[in-house]
Amino acid sequence: MPTGSAKPINRAVAAALTVGAAGAAAFIGARAFRAGTTMPAGDFVATLNAAEIGVEYAPSAADQLSELITYRTVFSSARDQIELEQFTGFIDALERLYPKVHTTLSRELVNGHALLFKWAGSRADAARQPTVLMGHYDVVPVDTRDHWTYPGFSGHQHDGYVWGRGALDDKGAVVVIMNAVESLIAEGFTLAHDVYLSFGNNEETVGDSAQTAVALLASRGVRPWLVLDEGGAVALDAFPGLKVPAAVIGVAEKGILDLELLARGAGGHASTPPRMGATARLAQAIVALEESPFPAAMPDAIAEMMRRIGMHSGFVTRIVTENLWAFKPLLTQVFGVLGDETRALTRTTVAVTMLEGSKATNVLASAARANANIRIAVGENIDSVVEQIRDIIDDPQVELRVISGHDPSPVSAFSNEQFALLSRAVSASYPDAVVTPYIQTGATDSRHFTAISPAVYRFSPLLMDGSDRGSLHAVNERVRISSLGAGVVFYRELMQGLG
Repeated sequence: MPTGSAKPINRAVAAALTVGAAGAAAFIGARAFRAGTTMPAGDFVATLNAAEIGVEYAPSAADQLSELITYRTVFSSARDQIELEQFTGFIDALERLYPKVHTTLSRELVNGHALLFKWAGSRADAARQPTVLMGHYDVVPVDTRDHWTYPGFSGHQHDGYVWGRGALDDKGAVVVIMNAVESLIAEGFTLAHDVYLSFGNNEETVGDSAQTAVALLASRGVRPWLVLDEGGAVALDAFPGLKVPAAVIGVAEKGILDLELLARGAGGHASTPPRMGATARLAQAIVALEESPFPAAMPDAIAEMMRRIGMHSGFVTRIVTENLWAFKPLLTQVFGVLGDETRALTRTTVAVTMLEGSKATNVLASAARANANIRIAVGENIDSVVEQIRDIIDDPQVELRVISGHDPSPVSAFSNEQFALLSRAVSASYPDAVVTPYIQTGATDSRHFTAISPAVYRFSPLLMDGSDRGSLHAVNERVRISSLGAGVVFYRELMQGLG
């Protein structure tokens, strides 16, 4: 989801306007004016009172989330460091908190402690158009040295928030999904088509539970019509000139590559250093990567995001976003130089995260290593990125080794029935929000589901301002209680709209 300041995007728009072609000004301005006068303030029913949506579901959802946060479900690649009783306790608590879900849906454990529920549809062809709703209940650790306002695993409620690790990422989403299903069952609602709930237990450590769930579904011939996982959110104050929330739905996510750069040397005593030892050669390679960023491009999803946001923004912004045929190349280049967030939207990024050289102060390194964490833009892949890095470094004595990685996900459509259904569910839960596609820079478990579904999306129906978004994986993670209620409405509308 968009995070941090919107100023870089604002400056990008201003720069694009400054150098725009004067000869096209009248035509461009007319398009922008028409876009602003013919579009409503948002894709919603204006009579709805957003503040009252979901109030009947919010208190119980908050109480349930508060309890579930107290389970320290921190996964680890070192199995002896996992508190397994916390995972089993969480699973038992779900069964107690949502009894109708557990008596109506089938449930199985996947890969140990991941959960897969099936809510069977009533039609004879119920399996023809299944949906998968995803989340994960594992969380990142809480550093006891950090100063939390309330303890990280307390689930404390105060000032309209539930506080604690997992409130946003991602126990909050699990809770609103389960509440939506529980309430629909209580009302006697029946599905037409099958719905699966897939809750991972090791997403934060890039574990294999989601892959196992995909393999299991594939072996049963399940080909989801729609998959929805965490990702984007209902973001406040994320775009310049936009006074209403932006519901950003991830239609793809960038790939991730960890690449080792290795330079070798003779080693020896530091009193007689060579002119180009291992550390100097490695440093030269790192500087080359820093000075030669990957070329910029603006994917269609980002261009569409700019267009939709512009429709509901000021006239100056609309001039650019309604005339991307003229401004897109320039705007793409401006994005690349104005800030970290805008740069990440438009290109493959490289961050050197780990360095290793000699183990002693007076010993030359016989080998120097660096890890480059690379986020691969849509349109690139691991092989193409490695070759470009090889060309940028231009030193055959710096070895490149792929440690791990995966290519960007396929791009799901944003002009299909699935995206339209998601948009309607947003309008029911956040009636003043602008719905837009975007490219997610982080990774989710949903990338594995692209192997069995062409329509995979990433969105959490939780309202967040910049401070809320900044608490993800950080101190004082918290979620608005009101948005838990709206989130339940979102999933109820989604499931009722599946037909």
